Amino acid sequence: MAKYFNQFPITQYNLSGLNGNTIDVTDIFRRVKIRDKLANNVTLFDKYDVIEGEKPEDVAYKAYGDADYFWVVTLINNIVNRFYDWPLDEYSFQQYVADKYANPDAIHHYEITQLSGRQTGDGPSDYTHKVECNATEPGAESVSNIEYERRLQDEKRQIKILLPTYLPTFEDEFIKLIRR
Repeated sequence: MAKYFNQFPITQYNLSGLNGNTIDVTDIFRRVKIRDKLANNVTLFDKYDVIEGEKPEDVAYKAYGDADYFWVVTLINNIVNRFYDWPLDEYSFQQYVADKYANPDAIHHYEITQLSGRQTGDGPSDYTHKVECNATEPGAESVSNIEYERRLQDEKRQIKILLPTYLPTFEDEFIKLIRR
């Protein structure tokens, strides 16, 4: 199993701008993105709902038996910022909403069920059949700030897990790309 940063190339960094005063550093500015064709291939992934307080390391341990594969979980799901892209625990969520909004219960926006296409959700946390509208629109329903933020958190909880069968191939491909 390859440790995440161990796969990154080493580069010379000049500390003082003078010749000869360099050190070896890991090139952490490298980034690999999953190809869209691969990311949308449903046969490679399982769906997973992140449990309250669970971290990428916890999910990796459950899926692959090793917490060091956290980077596979984050890469597959395009998690760049661990605080904002990963679902928050309830306490952190409440703090985040309180810091962001003067009144969490105030109206964030209004919405109605769209008139064409899907008009129902696929479960209680699916709002893809709703569209934002003006408050004056007939049938408009208000969505509070906290409800809006909770929906975003619910979306973040639904992640993809690469099937363990494909992990070695995925890891080999990552190593090739990061070292380019």
